[in-house]
Amino acid sequence: MSVTLQMDMPETAFSAIRKNPSEFVAEMRLAAAVKWYEIGLISQEKAAEVAGLSRADFIFSLARFEVSPFQYTADEIERELRNAD
Repeated sequence: MSVTLQMDMPETAFSAIRKNPSEFVAEMRLAAAVKWYEIGLISQEKAAEVAGLSRADFIFSLARFEVSPFQYTADEIERELRNAD
């Protein structure tokens, strides 16, 4: 199931990022998904769904926004490994 949303946007918004309306919508979906993933609000799988991408394509898109595909920091991983039995 999908839901259609309607938003009013100034026409100048499309030219600001040099996108036509459909490209602009795709870019907004991706940007929202990346940010929500970055702050830990949603999983990679859900973020990919929001962005309308496969999970692999979403992971590749993270680099464009300089967001790590890993939700753990190096310190957190190291701590987890030290505490593993």
